[in-house]
Amino acid sequence: MSPRVATLQEQRLEALADAALRFREWTPTVTAWGRHLGHVLGRGGRLLACGNGGSAAEAQHLTAELVGRFETDRRPLSAIPLHGDTSAATAIGNDYGPVNVFARQVQAHGRTGDVLICLSTSGRSPNVIAAAHVAHRIGMTAWAITGPGPNPLATACDEAIMVDAPATSTVQEIHLAAVHLLCGVVDETLGVST
Repeated sequence: MSPRVATLQEQRLEALADAALRFREWTPTVTAWGRHLGHVLGRGGRLLACGNGGSAAEAQHLTAELVGRFETDRRPLSAIPLHGDTSAATAIGNDYGPVNVFARQVQAHGRTGDVLICLSTSGRSPNVIAAAHVAHRIGMTAWAITGPGPNPLATACDEAIMVDAPATSTVQEIHLAAVHLLCGVVDETLGVST
């Protein structure tokens, strides 16, 4: 009898499991970010989040967990996905060019001490990198969650978590895990018990 060949779906699950195990090295960073973000949001600060495509979906998932609730009820926290206002995004893209779609919104909504989380599987999205540069100019903390590094977005931000996985889909799946871990630490920092 010949050995069984793993199906494509099984191979994808194995790749995800391997990436998740490698991602454990980032747990201290996620914990530190969550504590910092919890303190920022707890004192009335704001989180801005940006990304393109699947990364935009991850950014919106993150902000939804904070404005709504993660696992336990708590007060709503100020968190804005920068792609979510389609009228502003399309007007800015038309008037100032697509590279400024997020940067201009960071300039409008961000304040000194706030946090910007930039998501990009490639780490090379010009509009996300531009947002990180504006965040620095106005005194915000900018963090990147990307695919394999090094990459320009990781360099543009104060700190970066770089997911070591070859497939974009696997990187995005680990990004979602990072989002959930981050939300858990934020709630813990705010004294929300599960």
